[in-house]
Amino acid sequence: MSQKFKTIARFQHTTEAQIIKGRLEAEGIKVFLQDHLTIDTDPLVSNAIGGVKLKVLSEDAMKAQHILSTIKRYSLDDEGNTIHCPNCNSEKIELFSTITDFKSFFSFLVGFLFGTLPFHTRYKYKCETCSTEFKQK
Repeated sequence: MSQKFKTIARFQHTTEAQIIKGRLEAEGIKVFLQDHLTIDTDPLVSNAIGGVKLKVLSEDAMKAQHILSTIKRYSLDDEGNTIHCPNCNSEKIELFSTITDFKSFFSFLVGFLFGTLPFHTRYKYKCETCSTEFKQK
């Protein structure tokens, strides 16, 4: 009998995929990660190769997708409470980094020239509903 895997999710970072993999395996679903070793070796190629692919057996795909839909994907504050948009009160908030001020840009430039990672990055939240960008207190 031939077993076929189906891709049910893609992740930019291996750590996210590993967490979801653990959750699915706890439910008895066999999981296979594709391209995670490549991205662990060179994280900058993640977008180029389509990220880490989370694959399950075809017969488990519906159950796995249902489990994925129950996992909250949006930002929480330090106490575990959902962050709300100050503009529209939506809970669909994601954290992102930005290089907009001179200090961040200078750090990025130094990191790029000397082959090190930027040591100063600003983080903001962005609402998926109304596209409002804001800082958390």
